[in-house]
Amino acid sequence: MTQARFSADALRTFAADLLQAAGTPPDMARDVADVLVLGDLLGHDTHGLALLGPYLDEIHAGHMNLAGPAQVVSDRPAALCWDGRRLPGPWLVREGMRALMPRARELGSASLVIRRSHHIACLAAYLLEATEHGLMMILASSDPNGGSVAPFGGTRGIFTPNPIAAGIPASDGPFLIDISASLVTNGLSGRLYKEGRSFGYDCLLDAQGQPSRDPAVLFTDPPGSILPLGGLQAGHKGFALAVLIEALTGGLAGHGRADPPEGWGATVYLTLLDPDAFGGLAGFIRQTDWLADACRSNPPRPGVEAVRMPGDRGLALKRQQEQDGLQLHPSIAPQLAEKGRQHGVAFPSPLPARGH
Repeated sequence: MTQARFSADALRTFAADLLQAAGTPPDMARDVADVLVLGDLLGHDTHGLALLGPYLDEIHAGHMNLAGPAQVVSDRPAALCWDGRRLPGPWLVREGMRALMPRARELGSASLVIRRSHHIACLAAYLLEATEHGLMMILASSDPNGGSVAPFGGTRGIFTPNPIAAGIPASDGPFLIDISASLVTNGLSGRLYKEGRSFGYDCLLDAQGQPSRDPAVLFTDPPGSILPLGGLQAGHKGFALAVLIEALTGGLAGHGRADPPEGWGATVYLTLLDPDAFGGLAGFIRQTDWLADACRSNPPRPGVEAVRMPGDRGLALKRQQEQDGLQLHPSIAPQLAEKGRQHGVAFPSPLPARGH
């Protein structure tokens, strides 16, 4: 049976209308809806519209603040710190980008750290806006209120997966890097656990520190943990990356794991860089284009069709889904349709099947 596809524009409108029905101001609702749909378009379906239902639950529980703006903690020409006051994360990050762009153009680079943001969804969903303006972007996030990833050699979760992303301009489409300091994410672990499925390899530890591929080990008492990037053999690398991201987020924000937990959220680090302030955009693109050509033309190993640059698959999927319709994970549409019924907002009808 062919899985239903939906218009991305219709899903954006639905998500924005649903958020507004829950009390979200229109500008915030539009940013959140756009970021969630972009996550799905790029193939990150645990961090796209799958989050809309949980975000609505957070609004109704009073855990997501809808009355802006962020509070300015410090403001220097190239360095800012905001207290996000648990406002919607996608709106805060978009606001941060809007604040940084003119500063990066003037000064070459500008950075923002946001403490006490709510969850910011898919990091890759922010990168295209920067690269389309000829800017390089670095974005990282941690959640000081959660701990599912153990330090290398340990058995108890201290870190979140601590994602870091970068958007890098190039002629044939930007490089979109979106990785985490852990082998797997909380979102995918939770989805597989609900479906009664396991990972294909040992990426977890049970509470006794034994390797496991069963996400159920994360829901025992005491819980197991997710292995850092590199796993049992080279997890010191993922551990070190997690520590770096903690320093960029909680460290620079002056607010993090040393403080009392406040609920699901994020601490965010964001930098925009203007290549024209360094060796020039033309020189930058010359280097990234050479790298892309060298990697994509690299002889593939057996079983690999061709070498892809980071972001190639996501951008191709985005183009295809914008043309043919967005294919949601099977668990998402029923959940969103129910949320829509609760708020009087109709879920979009699927697009007609091609060929009918």
